[in-house]
Amino acid sequence: MDAVIWMTGYVGSDVEFREVRDAMVFASFRLASTPRIRQANEWVDGETTWLGVTCGGKLAENVRGSIAKGEPVIVVGRLRTNRWQDSQGISRERMTLAAVAVGHDLNRGTTGFAKNARPVTDEVQVNLGEMVMATEIQDDLADGETGAGAPELLAASSAA
Repeated sequence: MDAVIWMTGYVGSDVEFREVRDAMVFASFRLASTPRIRQANEWVDGETTWLGVTCGGKLAENVRGSIAKGEPVIVVGRLRTNRWQDSQGISRERMTLAAVAVGHDLNRGTTGFAKNARPVTDEVQVNLGEMVMATEIQDDLADGETGAGAPELLAASSAA
């Protein structure tokens, strides 16, 4: 069972971006979350919780281009514990958040959105070319022109 959580806070470090092998990309940053606590009729800052955030793929690319140190964010992901031994043989562990979604916290300001462009595949380019040709032939037929092969191309394009 995964521990899926969401956390709000401020980006506490620059976003680190790295490419591993040819097509694998990763981004990481530190997230700081400081609660406000009411003590003796005044609000004070509580203890700051620091958590490492990691993400991969398209999310990593978008985080690199969208998130900067000091900005308020909301992160949704899976809580992970990384364990290792340091150079002196002492066991260490650190909690990280493997993000599945990252966005600006709109309670703290406004932001813009730009949708990712979809890559055009060869198949889409061929289909678009056929559609343009079919449209041109339909326009020619509407103008009273006839051309050799026009009915065959229209039949092929309408069957697709």
